[in-house]
Amino acid sequence: MTETTQVKRMRGIYLLPNLFTMAAMFAGFYAIIAALHGAYESAVIAIYVAGVFDSLDGRVARLTQTQSEFGAQLDSLSDMLCFGVAPALLMYCWSLDALGKTGWLAAFLYAACTALRLARFNTQLSVPNKRYFQGIPTPAAAGFIISLVWVAVHYNVDGHAIALPMSFMAVLVALLKVSTFRYRSFKDFDLRSRVPFILILSVLLILLIVAVDPPLTLAIIGAIYVASGPVASLIGFHQRRRLRVSRKKAKHD
Repeated sequence: MTETTQVKRMRGIYLLPNLFTMAAMFAGFYAIIAALHGAYESAVIAIYVAGVFDSLDGRVARLTQTQSEFGAQLDSLSDMLCFGVAPALLMYCWSLDALGKTGWLAAFLYAACTALRLARFNTQLSVPNKRYFQGIPTPAAAGFIISLVWVAVHYNVDGHAIALPMSFMAVLVALLKVSTFRYRSFKDFDLRSRVPFILILSVLLILLIVAVDPPLTLAIIGAIYVASGPVASLIGFHQRRRLRVSRKKAKHD
């Protein structure tokens, strides 16, 4: 192999994982177009599709040993489009435009916090604890926000009528993205390991429930995950407080 061939290989990019990333970007861009044309349910589904492709690109890269710095940067740009700009624009077109300046500022805050969240994540790639994210991850945050839109559209709720609570949820989720609350990443879950039979039944039950009413079920699952970070931190705070009190009592005794 000549030196020229080696240089060309180094300058090339891996095709397979980046195809999944580009597919996610395509779905995210389609979601923006659909939102601008008032096809809100199509926009929601497109963002979910982007989430599926986004979850696959990293796994494919690890399985095929094709991780690269180029792929990591492209993935971050894709996340910004799919889970930052697309949900923010969807919220604004469907609901927040009724609030005028307040509405687009809330949508901007959501997109801006997505950029801050991704920038912080990219600078913490060397953190050894992969079981938890610091702040809610952008795909999960987008999934919860768009599930609220989907539920409202599915049950014929006018977005303008709930613009104020929707703006509150947008700001809340935006701040949770840049918070220090810990959220489970589930990256430690090994699909190749043995699991109890009851776990398979539980997954099957969840799939059946989702099939009955996808918008409402996904909104409930999203709300549970969004609340898990603050709730876990509150439980941990009370446990540490009880431990300090018990140690003080032990010293006095």
